[in-house]
Amino acid sequence: MDYHNPVLLKETVDGLAIKEDGIYVDVTFGGGGHSKEILSRLGEKGRLYAFDQDKDALKNKIDDSRFTLINENFRYIKRFLRFYGVKEVDGILGDFGVSSHQFDVAERGFSTRFEADLDMRMNQSNQLSAYHVVNEYSQEDLRDVLLQYGELRAAPAMARVIVETRMNGEIKTSEQLKSALKKFLSPKHENKILAQIYQAIRIEVNQEIEALKEFLQQTPEVLKSGGRLSLISYHSLEDRLVKRFMRNGLFEGEPERDVFGRFEVPFKKVGKLIVPTAQEIKENNRARSAKLRIAEKL
Repeated sequence: MDYHNPVLLKETVDGLAIKEDGIYVDVTFGGGGHSKEILSRLGEKGRLYAFDQDKDALKNKIDDSRFTLINENFRYIKRFLRFYGVKEVDGILGDFGVSSHQFDVAERGFSTRFEADLDMRMNQSNQLSAYHVVNEYSQEDLRDVLLQYGELRAAPAMARVIVETRMNGEIKTSEQLKSALKKFLSPKHENKILAQIYQAIRIEVNQEIEALKEFLQQTPEVLKSGGRLSLISYHSLEDRLVKRFMRNGLFEGEPERDVFGRFEVPFKKVGKLIVPTAQEIKENNRARSAKLRIAEKL
């Protein structure tokens, strides 16, 4: 797969417990690797709907009468499935994070490896880009983004330096941003810190946490009883949300109990946390932080 090498391919699709005549959704189509595997296990009456907000992914559309590709963010899963006359499905697969293609195309601005304009938009139609975050956010908002989404202890100082730097001219490129923050980039930890900075800005640009929450909140209604969620996360912010929601249907706090101390939850966990093997990580380094969690709708 030149566009994107699917992570935990067999394990993620196995987690859906595919029924030949079932209806499934791949909310992160990308290069189509997971979708092709799902289709290979479906019979003639099975159906697969896929979501991807990136127009580049449309080039990978699969020519199969059982398949429909929707060029939208998965946060609108319920709305667009209803548009296609689908109220409930048998399983939902999600492989969150940035595709290999997005990392490898320099002008998209996702990778720390390339000199590029500050962009990082997964949906190129969106107005908000990394340029706007870096050049227009207040010092307080920048601090919050870097602290919350990048988990950077130096976030307050970094935000201050960005604001001071842009007073002397716009920060337009990745190299200009690196140069502004160079005192925070010790040679030993430069790549790790840069990755955290880029992650924080990217999450803000694409509203990734809000989108994930909106998506998860719709899954109990979209899934049939016995339907499966099979979701891969790549950083602790996402994984915590997925783990907690699968456990009790909430992102924080505990579910309300009745007078007998009982409470209802929408899902039950299936199996244990699954991570890539050393061999898969060797073959695909971007799999190294992947965490797969599977749950079944009660």
